[in-house]
Amino acid sequence: MRNRTCLTLLGVLTAATALAQTEPQKSPPLATATPPPNVQTAGKIPAEKSPPPLTSPVAQTQGEITTPAPEDKNPPPPFDTANMDTSVKPSDDFFLFANGGWIKRTPIPPEYSRWGSFNQLIEKNNDALHDVAERAAGETTATDPDAKKVGDYYASGMDEAKVEVAHARPLADELKRIDGVKDGNDVLKEIAHLHTLGVTSFFGFTSGQDDKNSTMVIAQAYQGGLGLPDRDYYTKTDDDSKKLRDQYVQHVTKMLTLLGEEPKAAGEHAKKILALETSLAQASRTKVELRDPQKNYNKMKTSALQALTPDFKWDAYFKETNLPNPGELNVGQPDFFKGANKVFASTPIDAWKEYFRWHLVHATAEELSADFVNENFNFYETTLRGTKQIKPRWKRVVASTDSSIGEALGKLYVADYFPPESKARMLDLVNNLRSALADRIKTLEWMDEATKEAALKKLAAFTVKIGYPDKWRDYSALQIDRGPFVLNAIRASIFDVHRELNKIGKPVDRSEWGMTPPTVNAYYNPKLNEIVFPAGILQPPFFNPKADDAVNYGGIGAVIGHEMTHGFDDQGRQFDEVGNLRDWWTPESAAKFKERSGAVVKQYSEYEPLPGLHVNGELTQGENIADIGGVKIAYAALQKALAGKPQEKIDGFTPEQRFFLGFAQIWRSVQRDEDLKLMVNTNPHSPARYRVNGPLSDLVEFQKAFNLPDNCPMVRPADKKVNIW
Repeated sequence: MRNRTCLTLLGVLTAATALAQTEPQKSPPLATATPPPNVQTAGKIPAEKSPPPLTSPVAQTQGEITTPAPEDKNPPPPFDTANMDTSVKPSDDFFLFANGGWIKRTPIPPEYSRWGSFNQLIEKNNDALHDVAERAAGETTATDPDAKKVGDYYASGMDEAKVEVAHARPLADELKRIDGVKDGNDVLKEIAHLHTLGVTSFFGFTSGQDDKNSTMVIAQAYQGGLGLPDRDYYTKTDDDSKKLRDQYVQHVTKMLTLLGEEPKAAGEHAKKILALETSLAQASRTKVELRDPQKNYNKMKTSALQALTPDFKWDAYFKETNLPNPGELNVGQPDFFKGANKVFASTPIDAWKEYFRWHLVHATAEELSADFVNENFNFYETTLRGTKQIKPRWKRVVASTDSSIGEALGKLYVADYFPPESKARMLDLVNNLRSALADRIKTLEWMDEATKEAALKKLAAFTVKIGYPDKWRDYSALQIDRGPFVLNAIRASIFDVHRELNKIGKPVDRSEWGMTPPTVNAYYNPKLNEIVFPAGILQPPFFNPKADDAVNYGGIGAVIGHEMTHGFDDQGRQFDEVGNLRDWWTPESAAKFKERSGAVVKQYSEYEPLPGLHVNGELTQGENIADIGGVKIAYAALQKALAGKPQEKIDGFTPEQRFFLGFAQIWRSVQRDEDLKLMVNTNPHSPARYRVNGPLSDLVEFQKAFNLPDNCPMVRPADKKVNIW
């Protein structure tokens, strides 16, 4: 399905070179393989060119909008002091000082595994998308083809009675095809066929920019094929990991039983599926190893790939995926494919058939009847994340619509809910942050002049995308109707896979986006050297056109700085101004960077969110570098913005103090222990508390703003302070 590897603010798009700030994550309508490290969706738009339509096609009556974007009559203040806990000293724990009042009175809603600023804004956007989708579904005679697709897709998902009656019957043809697998050639064809559906199977295959020729798209093959979140879930030998694997087998058993297998046979098949996936996991690289873009770049001819996997006939695979001549391709993890070849050659045919059945139903579970939906939720949300209650149907269908035809939905969304003045204010903020980072680079004491010159060249080349694409995706070839919901999801996935594979051998389309407009997130794409801010995140508490500069610079300013810093973190710094994987650093400056980034790893590895559970400083170092650099650059930009202006206090706080309070509030959250464990094991972002306290404890600007004493918990000793960007 979607193969996105941009670095996100929240962490859900974690390919080894995607950079952003991440938080929550929506489930796509079909399962996706692990995104290929360093393979990023193209996307670079000078977003000022083409404004969105002035009115939504489904919200018009004789040229007038019938439901304009609602305005909050009682908007909360830009920073609400009621959310603070002043019983906590800012010198002890600034995260709790700024957010503790909110944390004390805020339970985690049963349908969430964590709840915070991101989730609250996502809920607000969900309400807007719900309104857009409902209106589209009601306009059965809509003349706008994208609006009609949105309406039909949403309506098919909301027809619960039809979905329940259908059960798994819409998958009958696919299941019959799997039942017909007789030999190794059939196994290979089924792997390829499932890939064309967007179903993870055995390994991952898609298109992506050539890391060392960023103007061209090439084929990309990479490790994948697992049903658990990460390879470590198969390889760890502690009691909790063993228990989780047992629960996984029970879950797979139940899903196969729902497809019609006898429970005893399904249980045996589930064990074989676990064994097959374990073999793939043992051949896979760890998440930390996947962070090295140089090791993930292994461009070769198909003959060389064939030599890696002598039993897997790539010509037949390419024929089955309608890609007769892929040309040279990047093989992300060659050792994985060596191991996968052994799995392919040694696994019995019946085990393959069960593996295919499992991954098909796993991929489509959320669009099937309630028994599939609930069992899928019980394992992937309740067991893995601690979520207590499934979201209402309309929220799940809206999320599926956004994942499947997100730009069609997004076009309607921005027409009603994204004011043009937000884009203009954002551009000013971005320019101010860029200027502040340039000043910082020029004065770095550890970087030599040759590297500074190259860094400034890269910074000047940043492309900025704000709000929505210039060129909306063309869905005219995609069939969407009011028939079975799951078939709409599958056709949307087939459409997306075809679109991705059709790019191979062609120039990069720099007009594409890696996120849909309603997404509450942001990202940096090193291969396009771009920073991207969807309309969804450009709202309070991140961005508030009516807020004072201090709060906006602490919120969206820190987000902008975060994404900019990704261009110069441990991964992003390896790509040049046009997106090529190229070493533009002098050896001396590179050595000094590594010394400082090593200090970041050490600092965050000391944090212990739960007893015995430490943050993985290696896995999270890129995001931690971006967090530290982002807030520092945003603060410097604020100082420029405040120059010559009255320094008035608001709610008793100086602009400098409100900056740090505004920064802390974007990370306010409460989280279930299960979700926290999953995050620490798999997510390249640190838990929210350390995204606040970690960076601030390194900044002398923060210490000065709150007049904090040396050696307090929120002030790291001078010899341990991290100072990169």
